[in-house]
Amino acid sequence: MDMKLEVIVVPVSDVDRAKNFYAEQLGFRLDADFPVHDGYRVVQVTPPGSACSIIFGQGVTEAPAGTLQGLHLVVTDIVQAQKELTARGVEVSGPFRDETGVFHHAGDVRRVPGLHPERASYGTFLSFSDPDGNGWIVQEITERAPGR
Repeated sequence: MDMKLEVIVVPVSDVDRAKNFYAEQLGFRLDADFPVHDGYRVVQVTPPGSACSIIFGQGVTEAPAGTLQGLHLVVTDIVQAQKELTARGVEVSGPFRDETGVFHHAGDVRRVPGLHPERASYGTFLSFSDPDGNGWIVQEITERAPGR
């Protein structure tokens, strides 16, 4: 049986501000905005090219706003992604790689500034946060590992 990741719930403090950031500033597709009743609103957006969406709103999670870290977006050209995000007014950290070359450490420790020396797939990252501090990582993947 296939199991596909469909939705990630992102905790935010201000739904309209989050909607503006994700749909307008980042350019995620606005799939739904259901103001069901006072205290319950569901907003769904999807990154361009993604099969997985994010949901935020009121009454959709008990997690404190800004506590979700390590969400990953994948791009084929990290330099172009940095240019586009910066042009959209997003404050971006990077590009960087991790000193181990395996994955990135939590937070911003052990980051080596710059692109991976060979531009190896999976090796270069950017990071940014939404207005609440939810942390996103952008990872460059130019060639998928076998079986992925």
